[in-house]
Amino acid sequence: MTIPGLVYATVNDSVVLASKMPKKLSDFGFFSNMKLQTPQDGVLPYDLVNPLFTDYTDKLRFIYIPAGGKAEYKENHVFDFPDGSALIKTFAYLNNTVESELEEQLLETRLLIKKGGAWRNISYVWNAEQNDAFLNIAGKTINTSFVTDKGSIREVRYRVPNINQCKECHQSGKEIKPIGPKARNLNHDYDYENISMNQLDRWADESWIDSQISYNTMPDWSDASIDLDSRARAYLDINCGHCHIPGGSADTTGLYLNFTEDRSEHIGIYKKPVAAGRASNNFKYSIKPGAPEESIMPYRMQSRDPGIMMPESGRFLNHDEGVALINKWIKSM
Repeated sequence: MTIPGLVYATVNDSVVLASKMPKKLSDFGFFSNMKLQTPQDGVLPYDLVNPLFTDYTDKLRFIYIPAGGKAEYKENHVFDFPDGSALIKTFAYLNNTVESELEEQLLETRLLIKKGGAWRNISYVWNAEQNDAFLNIAGKTINTSFVTDKGSIREVRYRVPNINQCKECHQSGKEIKPIGPKARNLNHDYDYENISMNQLDRWADESWIDSQISYNTMPDWSDASIDLDSRARAYLDINCGHCHIPGGSADTTGLYLNFTEDRSEHIGIYKKPVAAGRASNNFKYSIKPGAPEESIMPYRMQSRDPGIMMPESGRFLNHDEGVALINKWIKSM
């Protein structure tokens, strides 16, 4: 008997490394059960201390490194993964609160696959039956709704980016690069199917990384017990720092929001905008200490106008908790 959604294969390395991407996500063999997102042998789930905000979606992350492959540690940067590696991220509304009357919805699965020493990005949109996802180049808008943590239903126009829009966040110079899987953003415990353990220790057990390395840990921006400055900087790092960093796509702004930046003006404090006008609301500084209502940064974070909003893509909704954090941080200065 054939069970719907079940894939009877292992990861297909020839498909992973092929020059042409397959039409169906299932062709890669990353999942033993597509609908349940059950990873195939050799594929590990993972999560991040601080994930990037994307319209309150749940994100199911997985990593595949081919047999014998090893990732090299890079301090304050994403690991240098070997060819044939894949970073797999499914965006979904799991709607798994007790009060929810909405079913789980898988929206899209984005892949970053390394081949020939370079990363390639691609996205697959899930079908109505939720048993497979199909290659998407042009992008798509999915009108849907989800249940919030408080049990209310919220509508959203979820946007699947086209293949070039992915580069807005993932491009550094002329290269496509991952954002999240830095050691400092992985250094915490994960509940695997049969054990809870530190993710980096698990990767070392798989011989994917060197076990003789000491890792720092990123502050969790949502942890109210941590000092406000660290929380705000951690939030800006994951949501803004991949573009606002020396060499990033927003390098010319001089606004650097990566966690390791220590120059107050480059963080935005009393920093004048490169170009004034509508996007700055005629405010004088990215951050005016003590006055979030006169600061460009929170103004752009709260806007949903495509010509003003920051980040420029990846969201239809505002991140209320993130905006509140940055306002509080600036107010405290």
